[in-house]
Amino acid sequence: MTTLTSVAGGAAGVGRIRPVPETRHDFEHLLARVHDLGRDVLAVHAEAVDTNARFPHEAFAALRQERLLSAYVPVEHGGLGLSIEQVSQLCQVLGQYCASTAMIFAMHQIQAACIVHHGLGSSHFRAFIDALVEHQYLLASATTEVGVGGDTRSSLCAVRLEADGSYALEKQAPVISYGEMADAILVTARRSPESGPGDQVLVLVRKHDCTLKKMGEWDTLGFRGTCSLGFVLSATGPAEAVLPVPYADIHARTQHPVAHILWSSLWLGLATDAMQRARAFVRADARRTPGTLPISATRLAEVDIVYGAMRGAVGEACTAYAALLASGEDEDFSNYGFVIRINNLKVACSQWVVDIVGRAMLICGIAGYRNDSKFSLARQLRDAYGAALMVNNDRILGQTALMQVASRDK
Repeated sequence: MTTLTSVAGGAAGVGRIRPVPETRHDFEHLLARVHDLGRDVLAVHAEAVDTNARFPHEAFAALRQERLLSAYVPVEHGGLGLSIEQVSQLCQVLGQYCASTAMIFAMHQIQAACIVHHGLGSSHFRAFIDALVEHQYLLASATTEVGVGGDTRSSLCAVRLEADGSYALEKQAPVISYGEMADAILVTARRSPESGPGDQVLVLVRKHDCTLKKMGEWDTLGFRGTCSLGFVLSATGPAEAVLPVPYADIHARTQHPVAHILWSSLWLGLATDAMQRARAFVRADARRTPGTLPISATRLAEVDIVYGAMRGAVGEACTAYAALLASGEDEDFSNYGFVIRINNLKVACSQWVVDIVGRAMLICGIAGYRNDSKFSLARQLRDAYGAALMVNNDRILGQTALMQVASRDK
């Protein structure tokens, strides 16, 4: 059984009635549709996106048409109402065809989750989430700042509340991924000019409420299509655009765990792509030497052990996070055991994806090394190396080390 929902207006195709996946069968149908989009759209343009370091316009036109930018929005607000496990699977599928598209999709869903979990008690945010569904808005984030060394839990910029009921802020952000393409940006800032660096709020900055002054260009080894430039962001807007929940709570319950789960999910998709190419190469190699098992088959068996560990870790993290959400126990999200587990997921998956893609390239040999081969893994390997740098693993391991020392065995 499916529930039919209609969203009027918006981009071409968005207003069509589409089934909300309520059953496993419905969701499997949605996954199959996303695979179709991956083959027919994402994969077709992935090389151009990578070569030109450009935003994947074609991919997001297709995702908007399928209403997938509101995948995590509850059904009562017109979204698909998918669970964290289901959004994780979408990220995995997209990661098999274009890692830049998958990364942008994941980062958007992280921001959508922040509003869904923490903003729907506000009429301002309920109206915005309804508009997001209608127009399939793309959300970005600005959580890092020049002068704080990459610490997302510290801000120099502050929100100024004006007498006319508006806010104003200016933030020097070294990275706002796809900032120029986003319809809105969730920005961290100090609660007021008098607040300490850790007393933060999250502000929903609409595109028409801000100006972005570019700082530098984006010419990187991998994830080139994310267009993660730095900007000086200046914004003014209604004071209601400041989320009413402290950012510390948003970070603990949503931003941190959802980010690490969905990033790891798309990296798993990238690893899946590498495994599929390696498996296809081994099969072709075996056909050339019937009756003899090629040495590449043994290497494939070895890398599958690592791949299985990565897949299991992502699945277990999804299950654990979903259970915490269902429990309604907010204090559990700040529990050292859970935070360490989520930190370890990100660090381990960012290492596993490099290992898996590198081993797959060895299996494919020169065919995997070449750019003009159907077995090429050059783009995948370059993308894989970016995983450890998105919130640097050294910073995460340092935080985990402090928690390991402070935590008590139970």
